[in-house]
Amino acid sequence: HVQLVESGGGSVQAGGSLTLSCQASGYMFSVYCMAWFRQAPGKEREGVASVSSRNKTYYADSVKGRFTISREKDTLYLQMDSLIPEDTAMYYCAADFRGGDIFSPEKYGRWGQGTQVTVS
Repeated sequence: HVQLVESGGGSVQAGGSLTLSCQASGYMFSVYCMAWFRQAPGKEREGVASVSSRNKTYYADSVKGRFTISREKDTLYLQMDSLIPEDTAMYYCAADFRGGDIFSPEKYGRWGQGTQVTVS
């Protein structure tokens, strides 16, 4: 049974930093592509960052140079620096990638419950 549990969200002032964590269980964590998505009120869920099975990383243009995705053992991380109000959203960890567009939510079969990030 695959379970993803996010943590690390919170409220921060613009220019600040947060680190999100996603602990995975019941999953061959290091073998597959995983990703972080976010969803702001009234907007569609969008891909933020992804890491492949070979640890190659991909970023949405809106976060390049500010966010860093990484993973260690059974935990996926998202280091977020230079945060801006537009980064305010619920952030989700995604796994069980089924191929195709790495930033398409439909290509992931497992999701965490989300962690809220608010930038003011």
